[in-house]
Amino acid sequence: MNPTAPAPPLSPCSVTALRKASRRVTQLYDTALAPAGLRSTQHAILSELNRRASAPPTLQALADALVMDRSALGHTLRPLERDGLIGLQPGTHDRRQRYVVLTAAGAEKYREARSLWSAAQRRFQRVFGEGEARALRETLLAIANDERLATLED
Repeated sequence: MNPTAPAPPLSPCSVTALRKASRRVTQLYDTALAPAGLRSTQHAILSELNRRASAPPTLQALADALVMDRSALGHTLRPLERDGLIGLQPGTHDRRQRYVVLTAAGAEKYREARSLWSAAQRRFQRVFGEGEARALRETLLAIANDERLATLED
């Protein structure tokens, strides 16, 4: 990107702006996490499972927490399961329910990736501004948690 080139005109589309920003930030985190062999989406899953280690979530609960549909989550989980970083355990009362658990290898991979993630986090905050980054996170999480945006109903 040429820093002296004139800025492109602003798009009136919120989703376009969000997706462009998401791709740019994802590039930063994916590059930082590459030495651990993880992508930012995989790190997010390991991080969520690490937080929930004492009470592993069901597939649906994990999908809800990550604001993903179950099929997309399943696609993202396959390589983590293949590599032994997560496991799927059937429920004790309902064997159709499956719980997603972080394995010992997954916890170790998460610890390995944590410092790489922290470096990307510091870089983003340094470039974007710490207060601005905090305000952005708060705004984005408010959007992610607003169920009214899940439908077209007014």
